[in-house]
Amino acid sequence: MKDTGAIFQPKFAVVLIVLVTIIFLLPAFGLTFGAPAATMTDQYYIDNSQTETGANNVVAAVVFDFRGFDTLGEATVLFIAVLGVAMIFRRLHK
Repeated sequence: MKDTGAIFQPKFAVVLIVLVTIIFLLPAFGLTFGAPAATMTDQYYIDNSQTETGANNVVAAVVFDFRGFDTLGEATVLFIAVLGVAMIFRRLHK
């Protein structure tokens, strides 16, 4: 069998189509992603965000106070990705 050098081989395309189809059919069988669990976390944030953080906006309190390190990590990853793309474009420009 001769290697054509194509990016998408027929076997790879079939496997990819099957996997994507399975992922799209999972909600039909009751397996959903991101379904809320039966917890009281959301009500806790709504009730206590202003007293614990001093923020009037619940979303801002959650993002910057309760999940501050997570937000800092996401901003760091985004900055590194933008820096990497800028370095690639600068090299291509030369």
